[in-house]
Amino acid sequence: MNLDRWQQKVALVTGASSGIGQAVARTLATAGMQVVAVARRYKRLEALRRDVEDSGSPGAIKALQVDLLDEDQILAMFRTTRDRFGGVDLLVNAAGCGHFAPLSSGRTDHWREMLMINVLALSICTREAIADMRRRQAAGQIIHISSMAGYRVPTDGGVYAATKAAVRALTEASRQELRAIDSPIRVAAISPGFVETEFAENFHKRKDAVVDFYAKYKVLQPQDIADAVTFILSTPEHVQVHDILLRPLHQPA
Repeated sequence: MNLDRWQQKVALVTGASSGIGQAVARTLATAGMQVVAVARRYKRLEALRRDVEDSGSPGAIKALQVDLLDEDQILAMFRTTRDRFGGVDLLVNAAGCGHFAPLSSGRTDHWREMLMINVLALSICTREAIADMRRRQAAGQIIHISSMAGYRVPTDGGVYAATKAAVRALTEASRQELRAIDSPIRVAAISPGFVETEFAENFHKRKDAVVDFYAKYKVLQPQDIADAVTFILSTPEHVQVHDILLRPLHQPA
């Protein structure tokens, strides 16, 4: 996959302290991009930055501590990216939140956090990235890391699935809006099935349940999703990948 045209371009990756976001940030830096890696856990971001630097990667990581629940911090994140790097060429919305919070009995704060991070923060980041790309007339790319839960509703995961169904709608809405103004900015989503990350433990709040879960069959790895990101970036500028659905071979649904 040829990523030559993305060399030294600026990527902003949310949720970069672990899992999919971390794999994406590392992969993009290895491909020669300047990556602004964003998350709440700054020590993990710094460890990633040092690891990429020590590897002799042609790209680089800039660690930025941001709480996506705070719009002011999101706006400051984009200002910092403009001031230090000139602007964003690629936005990867990899931050995500999931709780076991059924509609009939879930906690309101869990619902609120899922809606704030998975939908509202993603929307704010998308708006700001589009504005920045249009200001510079950049043929940029936006990629949402969504979920197959946006296509089917897991048991007791209705609110989480609703947030990912919203991402489906927002992806198409962005495509239509950008097409209406004849913009070269592309927008895509990647909707994975089960991936081995910290998500499952955070969702179920039980480590033993996660061990049993991953023992059933080989699930996707974060790098599998990062490879899907590089595939999207490698396509010609006239090609718009809308959504990639990928699941483990033996995942039943």
